[in-house]
Amino acid sequence: MPDVLSAKELSALPAAELAVRLAEAYRLIGELTAQIERLSARVEQLERQAGKDSSTSSRPPSSDSPYKKKGSDRSLRERGKRRPGKQPGDPGMTMNLVDDPDETIDCPPALCWGCGADLAGTPVTAQRRHQVTDIEPAPAPKITEYVAQAKECAGCGTVTAGELPGHARARASYGPETCAQAANLVSGHHIPICRATLLLCQLAGIGVSTGWMAGIRGKAAALVEASGFMDRVRELLKAAPALHADETPARTASGTRYVHLACTRYLTCMHTGDRSAEAIDAGRVLPGYEGIIVRDGYAGYGHLTSALHAWCGVHLLRDLKGLYDFEPSQQEWASQMAALLIEARDAAGAARLAGQSVLDTAVLDDLVTRYRALAAAGLAASLYRRTATAKDARRLARRFLGFEDLILRFATRPDLDIFSNNEAERTIRPVKVQQRGSGGCWRTLTGLAEFALVQSYLSTAAKWGSSKLDALRALFNGNAWLPPGLEPTG
Repeated sequence: MPDVLSAKELSALPAAELAVRLAEAYRLIGELTAQIERLSARVEQLERQAGKDSSTSSRPPSSDSPYKKKGSDRSLRERGKRRPGKQPGDPGMTMNLVDDPDETIDCPPALCWGCGADLAGTPVTAQRRHQVTDIEPAPAPKITEYVAQAKECAGCGTVTAGELPGHARARASYGPETCAQAANLVSGHHIPICRATLLLCQLAGIGVSTGWMAGIRGKAAALVEASGFMDRVRELLKAAPALHADETPARTASGTRYVHLACTRYLTCMHTGDRSAEAIDAGRVLPGYEGIIVRDGYAGYGHLTSALHAWCGVHLLRDLKGLYDFEPSQQEWASQMAALLIEARDAAGAARLAGQSVLDTAVLDDLVTRYRALAAAGLAASLYRRTATAKDARRLARRFLGFEDLILRFATRPDLDIFSNNEAERTIRPVKVQQRGSGGCWRTLTGLAEFALVQSYLSTAAKWGSSKLDALRALFNGNAWLPPGLEPTG
């Protein structure tokens, strides 16, 4: 830092020295100005980062702080169309009385409330029924012994042994119902191994070891793999006119792997790998698929050129909301673009309900014209501004300009409900639920692969209205549940 001189001292300096001091001052001013710009950009970046949540970015809702939730303005859903709770006209869920209770206990009055007379022999004039449904304590487990007998043929002398059921191969083992209940706790409800072991003991009265419980998912995965379930699901998914794709990281074996997903409303196919194109193809669904893939902006799906692609509109709405919320005066185009996307979504939905396969030409042309104008305006408004928010605005505006066909796919194909990728996000969420419940990671890559396999089976069964427990009962009884088709036909 040069010495600070008064005006009188400066005027007394020789011209050469004064020029040197001025040059040094200009250099220092330039350095400080650049430093201020860098710090201002960093502050702006940190403020935007701190203000982001699941409603303004692709972060999962579980990452939001419970102390900073804003309440009614967080959700992208429109307000006023549906009130909380039971909707008018929906049937109630009140418990009904049964006609044949297991036990009936009469509760007569002992004494008259008026005079205190004994009412023991007085006939009943009225009564009101009340029923209590409760759980009985867990009974002792049922033990069935299978005796494999052998007999010698009197004619030829051959000794023939009797066949045991498939679940009775070991000398002592747990039956299909125990296996199904255990797998339902671990895989269906994502309960940690130790707690699942305690629950099975307390609720079913059967004491298994934690080691046995830890291996039940692997047994279920082996049965799913042998049943042909995954081949059936892959075959059906390839025939779907549109499917949803997503991926999510999972901590395993001291590293990061990914669970990849391809699904529809009634089918789920998960597999594991890294985030490369080869790993995406390893699911054997997307390579060669010729329908529409609904996805987020991850570029790893770009090599799937045989299919058309649709960009998730909800992801775009979050990005637009995050941009507008931080800088509303400069990013008005973001709010208008979000309104346009919602308008186009509603127009596509109305066309779908009316049985139309395309939007009216005038409606579509108007939407596209306004879309292009807003994207161009958003780019122009931030083109010469040197802030972090302006940089994000340029990036987002260029995305709208460069990927118009992907973003508006839902409007050009209104016959398909492809505005959002919510189906995939809902389907893949159990990965995070399981990860949180299991200490934040899977110990082995095999364990993660087994999880993906069993979750594919249980998710598909649940989408068809079958309970996970019933699907697991069928699996451990040697009759695995298989999806009957691409979607229900009734």
